[in-house]
Amino acid sequence: MPEPILFGAAYSVYVRAARLALAEKGVAYRLVEIDIFAAGGPPADYAERQPFGRIPAFEHDGFRLYESGAITRYVDEAFPGPPLQPKEPRGRARVNQILSILDSYAYRTLVWDIYVERMRAAENGRVTDEARIAAALPRAETCLGALEALMADTRWLAGPALTLADLHAAPIFAYGMMAPEGMALVARHGAIHDWWERMAGRPSMAATRFPLEQSAQ
Repeated sequence: MPEPILFGAAYSVYVRAARLALAEKGVAYRLVEIDIFAAGGPPADYAERQPFGRIPAFEHDGFRLYESGAITRYVDEAFPGPPLQPKEPRGRARVNQILSILDSYAYRTLVWDIYVERMRAAENGRVTDEARIAAALPRAETCLGALEALMADTRWLAGPALTLADLHAAPIFAYGMMAPEGMALVARHGAIHDWWERMAGRPSMAATRFPLEQSAQ
């Protein structure tokens, strides 16, 4: 079977989610670096793969795809390896619910409003917007509380087995945990803290570390 190609940048939350799915399935792939924040933006021909100029994009044996949720579901269903989605409708619905929570509420709050504002503003020549961080903290608290409630007593976000929900969440939390506010939030939610410890220790996470994670070590 031809090797799939993932187009995107190693710093991207959503590229990493796709890379985690490929790693957990044991699929060899090629990462073609596309930096959408580079001067001048992505290469002109990238619009043929992703008309909205976002990352990642994906190709496998002539089949092109974009949007990370579509990519990770395809990876799970097209390749052998451990299943990353439950078989039963309620389990799959729970995974999809968590994916929606992460995309709609957690991503911008934890990554842009907390991590980027606290850890990257000064490097980008800006004064940290403390009001933005303060406003984000209650939203982040709501996100973590909602995820913890859905976990109930299970080891993983959507049940007893690792799923796409965990792989979608992990890159968001990896950035969030670099900020002291993110670490404090997670510490207050025991189930989420324990989940993060399990997730952070997986080989797939080590294999897909963000460049900023590597430089911090």
